[in-house]
Amino acid sequence: MSNIGKLMKQAARMQQQMEQVQAQLALRTVEGTSGGGAVKVTAKCDGTLAAIKVDPQALNPADAQILEEMILTAANQALGQAKDIANSELGKVTSGLSLPGFG
Repeated sequence: MSNIGKLMKQAARMQQQMEQVQAQLALRTVEGTSGGGAVKVTAKCDGTLAAIKVDPQALNPADAQILEEMILTAANQALGQAKDIANSELGKVTSGLSLPGFG
């Protein structure tokens, strides 16, 4: 088989593996918390948010800005964890491949 044929076969296999990993990442979740657990954000490892839970005791209208900051902190924490997991899992698929931009 020619080098081009081998490369095409390897690329097709890698594409299939990437699609499988991406599907698995869409199902995997992580959680970020803030305010001592008053705010919990669940993110999927595909980079989307799945849920936001706020303890009813944290719902004081006078503290709206603090609550907003806690939600933002928890969301960024969860999305950061999700991104790290996604990068790790996708990196496993491309490891050992010596193509520019995929190593």
